[in-house]
Amino acid sequence: VHAKCNFIFLQGNATLDSYASPCFFFFSQLSSMLDVGKWPVFALLPPEELRLIRQACVFGSAANEALYVTVNDEVFALGTNCSGCLGLGDLQSTIEPRRIDVLCGKKIVSLSYGTGPHVVIATADGEVYAWGHNGYSQLGNGTTNHGLTPALVSTNLLSKRVTEVACGSHHTIALTTDGEVYAWGYNNSGQVGSGSTANQPTPRRVSSCLQNKIVVNIACGQLCSMAVLDNGEIYGWGYNCNGQLGLGNNGNQQTPCRIAALQGVNIVQVACGYAHTLALTDEGFVYAWGANSYGQLGTGNKSNQALPTPINTDKERIVEVAACHTSHTSAAKTQSGQVLMWGQCRGQAVASPHLAHFSSTDDVFACFATPAVTWHLLSVDGDDYLTVAQSLKKEFDSPDISDLKFLVDGKCIHVHKALLKIRCEHFRTLLNESDQDAIEIHQFSYLVYRAFLEYLYTDTINLPPEDAIGLLDLATFYRETRLKRLCQETIKRGISEENAITLLSAAVKYEARDLEEFCFKFCVNHLTAVTQTQAFADMDHDLLKNFISKASRYGAFKN
Repeated sequence: VHAKCNFIFLQGNATLDSYASPCFFFFSQLSSMLDVGKWPVFALLPPEELRLIRQACVFGSAANEALYVTVNDEVFALGTNCSGCLGLGDLQSTIEPRRIDVLCGKKIVSLSYGTGPHVVIATADGEVYAWGHNGYSQLGNGTTNHGLTPALVSTNLLSKRVTEVACGSHHTIALTTDGEVYAWGYNNSGQVGSGSTANQPTPRRVSSCLQNKIVVNIACGQLCSMAVLDNGEIYGWGYNCNGQLGLGNNGNQQTPCRIAALQGVNIVQVACGYAHTLALTDEGFVYAWGANSYGQLGTGNKSNQALPTPINTDKERIVEVAACHTSHTSAAKTQSGQVLMWGQCRGQAVASPHLAHFSSTDDVFACFATPAVTWHLLSVDGDDYLTVAQSLKKEFDSPDISDLKFLVDGKCIHVHKALLKIRCEHFRTLLNESDQDAIEIHQFSYLVYRAFLEYLYTDTINLPPEDAIGLLDLATFYRETRLKRLCQETIKRGISEENAITLLSAAVKYEARDLEEFCFKFCVNHLTAVTQTQAFADMDHDLLKNFISKASRYGAFKN
């Protein structure tokens, strides 16, 4: 061990084997965080608020509106509030979240939105609430007045339990536990399925060919509706000029029509884009049809298809397809966890499924769709599953299952030997030579050493620049190259006229060349103010001499 390092080992009877397993299997029942970081509308929320989010939806013509539900089942909204779509009782935009009191405690199970926008939800109790734009009676309340607050949709639904809702541009459909579909709103192309093109002011059951049949999945394009039955059949109705109903023609349909071309194929999920449709079979194959000017069908060309066309996914079994009526983007997830995307991707037309290095189809829409809205309600897994990274972060400095503690400045820091050995070569060597359960540290402060250990759990540091100097010292001593780089970046972001000389001195001391150059240039650019600080007056003689010499060569003293 380096002579500069002063460790005192305290005797204990713990062994690495007795604790290594819990270190990596401490998935708990505490609430986990929903990652909404890829959606800019959430960027201003503080970390403590983001940690509480369990469900979220981003919508609107520019993805500038959002709703989210917290672990406490409180519902909040923020954004531009077009047509009162935030449900806050007014038309005021809000950059800070505001609570929607009437929805708190309702337990949302399904959410969809239109382009007005209007918003519709289904609760765990089977109730439907709607609010926002209502120019076509898409709120189902019998009027065309915009709804500024969530209102119960009651006509023909009071005795029903709704499990899923879907919205087109200005119409809404709902699926009940009985497998019935109800529809209301804009109906210029027959998308309500009533047999006419008159707007439907209140929920009406979609019957015709769906009479006595059980629907298990629904979706809406801009002006069309789709339904999957429990026997694997799929029906479509509404606008069809791009072939999005998959019937082999371009005629609109005012009542549900079965897609005969998929006879014998068992469909389990349907998703609709702006004017195209994706269907997933029970064998993991994908069929697509409709508009294709952006390659959203994934057929390798841009020709519309009025009949279902199988998509080549390189023999990967697909378990989910994704599309949104606001965009021309398509996505799918494979059984092995890979995510594919195609169609309009940030302005580019991707005509065949392309491997995207994401963990979910949601990421495709956050990063590549226009607008970058959510294609469905984002939700944390129902079993409160924590990722490995989240679990490690949560267990840092927790005494419950730790098998090692560091004593620094009289304070304890609880850690796990196995993780330290995996993450740091210094600890691998040190802990392989000892089975102690406590180590006393004298070389570094508690603040610095705790930040170092937390970095090993989280890959991040959270220190002011002056304290990051101490961590830079530690990173240099332990030869932690990445940590050293992070410290330098932290110091750069916090440099000021008052601390510039102190930071420069630290950079020289710890041979951080890039940081040294950065601090030197800052000092030269703010030379008058920097030379008037106490730090400059107390500057080491040799460092001062070198600084003046270098600054002179840099031209700092020229008239």
